[in-house]
Amino acid sequence: MSNSLETRDGFQSKWGFILACIGSAVGMGNIWRFPIMVHKYGGMTFLLPYFLFVILIGASGVIEEFALGRRAAAGPVGAFGMCTEERTGSKKTGELVGAIPIIGSMMLAIGYTVVLGWIFKYTFLGISGGLFALGTDMNAIGGTFGATAPEAATLGEAIGQMIEGGIFGIGNGLWQIVALVASLVIMAMGVAGGIEKANKIMMPVLFFLFLGLGIYVFTLPGASAGYKYIFTLKPEGLVNPEVWVYAFGQAFFSLSVAGNGSVIYGSYLSKKEDLPSSARNVAVFDTLAALLAAFVIIPSMAVMLGEGINDVSGGPGLMFVYLVNVFNGMPGGRIVGMVFYICVLFAGVSSIVNLYEAPIAFLQEKFRFGRIPAVATIGVIGCVVSIMIQPWTSQWMDVVSIYICPLGAMLAGIMFFYVLKKSTALSAVNEGAKKTIGGWFYPLGKFIYVPLALIALIAGAIYGGIG
Repeated sequence: MSNSLETRDGFQSKWGFILACIGSAVGMGNIWRFPIMVHKYGGMTFLLPYFLFVILIGASGVIEEFALGRRAAAGPVGAFGMCTEERTGSKKTGELVGAIPIIGSMMLAIGYTVVLGWIFKYTFLGISGGLFALGTDMNAIGGTFGATAPEAATLGEAIGQMIEGGIFGIGNGLWQIVALVASLVIMAMGVAGGIEKANKIMMPVLFFLFLGLGIYVFTLPGASAGYKYIFTLKPEGLVNPEVWVYAFGQAFFSLSVAGNGSVIYGSYLSKKEDLPSSARNVAVFDTLAALLAAFVIIPSMAVMLGEGINDVSGGPGLMFVYLVNVFNGMPGGRIVGMVFYICVLFAGVSSIVNLYEAPIAFLQEKFRFGRIPAVATIGVIGCVVSIMIQPWTSQWMDVVSIYICPLGAMLAGIMFFYVLKKSTALSAVNEGAKKTIGGWFYPLGKFIYVPLALIALIAGAIYGGIG
């Protein structure tokens, strides 16, 4: 059962909410995947369908999840329960289904905790000079990340490695704890006092620093080749289904529609706020962040690697191996690397706070936990599990992102567009809006967005991940 808005914590300002949502959307996908997709599929050839899908998802799924959470003043369990109660008179089925996005959010947060530990370590090394000291020796750079992120073929093998190594004897457990504690402190301060205030600082600083990096990289000889990659348009590429599949996947996952984070943040929003306007701002600034990352990373790689840029793949290897080599080799590389990893740290913390918030809120709403006990409970579970799965993080994240996240998004869409009455759904969207949403919204969500969420699930299974 959710608390009323009067007794629940919540965002105190429109921009506090928007910045928190931008923070949840700006994550590793914007930094270690988006630039590679832009380069791989021919710059504008990829960007045009990407922009189209951002508009489509921002105008349907993002608005829907905000409205669903705000209407119920609850996370996915309470919100889904509200939908089935209106339709059938019972909220039990909805609450059971609502547990799926909560589980997905928790599992993704656990995997992200491992990644955030890497980021904290590399930010420290960037500030202390330890990263720059590695120079451009790929053996040293690769060895450093290999020691930070051990690998195992199965979950059982991963747990065995951790136990045999003495938990802190291998991997990056200490930095994971540091990263998690820093994030939990923000969450323990509450929505207005912690999450909102932290994002009001982190997001503007992130954009400012990324912009500064972009301007500096622009001045380096050879950067023009990187911009050429970005602005290339290959019309024949637009008939390649793979380009559209990956552009859709990138937009879908970048906007964080998964039936959890956007729903819970929406539940903390005032009834006076204009949801379509907020969704538009989130989509615009998330896209700007991704573009800024591309304008830093692609020209940087062009400067240092030349045609070797074609051999670079995305994922953790890009951010913790290739880019270390690139930054260390360029003029002012120590400062560039340090600033870059500070930006990544802010993106990581803002994202993980959103991911852990859904299960934390669930304990508060359903079991009446106080804020700090809920944060501590979820934090302990996250800490223990994340340390044990370290060598199996990639596979763990694949399971969640390929199957559970798109399933959560689809379920939220079904609840809002198919289970909740149309009049109630439109009322939830229009409440506080300066202008009634157009007649396009409901059919777009019901007949385009929800099927697209199903396609994200199926295509992810076929391609082994599309976002």
